[in-house]
Amino acid sequence: MEQIYVVMLVVLGILAVLDLVVGVSNDAVNFLNSAIGSKAVSFRTIMIVASIGVAVGALFSSGMMEIARSGIFVPSMFTFNDVMIIFLAVMITDILLLDVFNSMGLPTSTTVSIIFELLGAAICLGLYHIYISEDSTQSLGSYINTKKASEIVFSILLSVGLSFGLGSLVQYISRLIFTFHFEKRLKYIGALFGGIAITSITFFILIKGLKGVSFIDKETYAWIQENQLTIIGINFAFFTVLSQVLMSVFKVNILRIIIIIGTFALALAFAGNDLVNFIGVPIAAFNSYEIFTSSGVSGDQLMMGALADENIVAPFYFLALAGLVMVITLWTSKKAKTVIETEMSLSRQNDGAEKFTPNSLSRFVVRIGVYFGQAINYFLPNSVQIKIDKKFEKPEVKGKKRKDEPAFDMVRASVNLMIASILISIGTSLKLPLSTTYVTFMVAMGSSFADRAWDRESAVYRVAGVFNVIGGWFVTALVAFLGAFIMTFILKIGEVFAFIGLIVLMAIFLYRSSRRHSKKQKEADELVKLKREDIVTINEIINESSMQISRVIGTTNKVYSDVIDNLGLQDLAKLKENKKALKKLEKEVDELKSNVYYFIKNLDETSVEASKFYIMILGYLQDMIQSLAFITQSSYAHINNNHKQLKFNQIRDLKSIDNDVQKLFNNIETIFENKNFEKLSEVLKEKASILENVSSLIQKQITRIRTVETSPKNSKLYFALLLETNDLIKATMNLLELFQEFNIHVKNKK
Repeated sequence: MEQIYVVMLVVLGILAVLDLVVGVSNDAVNFLNSAIGSKAVSFRTIMIVASIGVAVGALFSSGMMEIARSGIFVPSMFTFNDVMIIFLAVMITDILLLDVFNSMGLPTSTTVSIIFELLGAAICLGLYHIYISEDSTQSLGSYINTKKASEIVFSILLSVGLSFGLGSLVQYISRLIFTFHFEKRLKYIGALFGGIAITSITFFILIKGLKGVSFIDKETYAWIQENQLTIIGINFAFFTVLSQVLMSVFKVNILRIIIIIGTFALALAFAGNDLVNFIGVPIAAFNSYEIFTSSGVSGDQLMMGALADENIVAPFYFLALAGLVMVITLWTSKKAKTVIETEMSLSRQNDGAEKFTPNSLSRFVVRIGVYFGQAINYFLPNSVQIKIDKKFEKPEVKGKKRKDEPAFDMVRASVNLMIASILISIGTSLKLPLSTTYVTFMVAMGSSFADRAWDRESAVYRVAGVFNVIGGWFVTALVAFLGAFIMTFILKIGEVFAFIGLIVLMAIFLYRSSRRHSKKQKEADELVKLKREDIVTINEIINESSMQISRVIGTTNKVYSDVIDNLGLQDLAKLKENKKALKKLEKEVDELKSNVYYFIKNLDETSVEASKFYIMILGYLQDMIQSLAFITQSSYAHINNNHKQLKFNQIRDLKSIDNDVQKLFNNIETIFENKNFEKLSEVLKEKASILENVSSLIQKQITRIRTVETSPKNSKLYFALLLETNDLIKATMNLLELFQEFNIHVKNKK
């Protein structure tokens, strides 16, 4: 029986590595967001600073591993066999849960997930023991550390509101002081701001990042706690003077220094304190196994009260290995980039395509905000309003510089790091287990709100995104609890067979998740190529338009042909896939249309006439997609409603038109791919022939109706497909004629 525990330990070790990977992918946004978003330093420098912080934090990890051992459940109430089941259930649930959130690009709290997973697993086994012993459910409290669980819930609610409010207030004041042209103001008050910010961040390192580390004994840490105000005062004076020296003598931008130190501090605290979320459970299992092997008692008889011993220390080599895995993940994880992009999209200063869809709640909140703002302006003198508005005037960025524009400036990045550091420090000193994810995210959202990044154009989307993320946090707690509860029950009942089955299922899930994310990322990269904002010349417009036309024509050709085939086969599942492909195409063209404003603004003076051309190109592409959408949705609805199948003659005729369309679209795609526009005239000659074929098929169906056709629904669908195909071909030919005319016009001008 002992061999199975060894196998479980090995599996837990592998799961620890996987959990580190998915955990770092989710939490990297906490300490990388401000530095990456502000582009204060190069991405390579940011990653090096964060890597050092993560490595140091992992090597000198705090003594918070007891949360996994005894912080949530009471180990003396469980056997060795029980705690191993709890630990396995928690790790499997945690990996699956975090991977789902990473794939969706939503940051969530690893602290909350691990806490509620431990709680769910412990309650499951607690209820199991109560059931077999025929005890009262009132005794469940003796199995669970209810105080810690309630503290977690309280800290969640506290941190969400407090972080947003304080982040908003400080950012608003900072912007009034510095404005968006902060370079001039830094000369006068930069040193004071640097002193406050760096003091906050270093105090954060002392209080939060170094809590319980191996190289600081308890007496030293107690002295730090008792002399907090003195340390703050000395640090403030020192860093204010140092900031002035760096700015005056060495001409250093103090905001860059603040951002570098802040990134290091949050990375250090993340690794030092949140490491328990990833390897705390496997280390607790290792500690349990050591207790088991030295006891000589069987696993289902040995009670694990010894696991609550405060003197149990995590082995150094485990921490070193964890630090190495975290650093590697930081550099290689694509899902980490996806999570970072979510927070960037919600806090960026400039406009662009929004990641989230508005909902009723976000519309209501924005509407209330607008009314509240109007009420304030009613009482505020116009002169004061004008003065405040000037403070928030952003420098206009045009042309190719816009592509490299940061999501927000260094003032906001510094405020984000400073406020997050202060709040987490205060929470730790008050012994409130604040989540770094909650604090950093809500501070970032509060500062972006105060910085007027959420204007009338984007507010409803950004607010919806924030609600989605916050809702995801509470879903995390619920899913983590239920998931671990179910996993524990399966492992307890199914034993070895359940253990093997769950591991295999988890491996399959992670593999498929990785494949899906890679495919999704590839599509996103292709979409980025289609919506460039740095186009300024006519040649660039022609090249960009040809690439967009080629892509839309290729996708339209495939969807149209597939719909005709699947309609003939009455394949509802594949028609549903066609609808998804169509929706993706619609989104691509819609994002191109959303980008028109910046496209026109970025054009140089010699290329302004191309604006109308580009807008009309997008209009024809939209017409093509609308025709394709009607064809796809009508075909799907016909099959979904179980109407009669189209007759063989009808399917054959539709396939003949499909062959004509395929040939036409293949030629067009090749022309635009190779930019061989001279051949457009040859394609245009086919217009009359194809339209005549469509017209003859319409006449053919009229004859059928008067002789043999008996299905009104079939006739309705058949006419709809032919008429929309007719519109599709006309829109395509109009696009080609426009492109040919513009291309000839440009050549004649040269």
